Amino acid sequence: MTDQPEARSSARVDKPWGHEEIFAQVEGSYVGKTLHVTGGESLSLQWHREKDETIAVISGQVEIDLGMSEETLRAVTVAPGESVHIPPHLLHRVRAITDSVLVEASTAAPGWQEDVVRLEDRYGRTGTHAP
Repeated sequence: MTDQPEARSSARVDKPWGHEEIFAQVEGSYVGKTLHVTGGESLSLQWHREKDETIAVISGQVEIDLGMSEETLRAVTVAPGESVHIPPHLLHRVRAITDSVLVEASTAAPGWQEDVVRLEDRYGRTGTHAP
């Protein structure tokens, strides 16, 4: 542990749907991100083996598809000031109706960056490593 706290810059990661900024990361513990999603764009339909996350809407309008299978997906409209908890194995996809800013707080077990199973992606990404 250091005697003096230090400020760190957020890490920006460009995505085909906009970009994310990782503002907090403690490996093995938690990750905090802001997601900047362009209106009309969507993240992939995905689920996680271990990652447990909560997504809160700061601004804009989004729909989040949620379900235990593709057949049971239902769209939930999430407004600014509201959040959705997404436990492991729950299928989910964020769709931005308007330009939107979201905050994501999630667990960060070792390998958390690879803990995504993409089922569908409008940008042609597969697996876990594509931005």
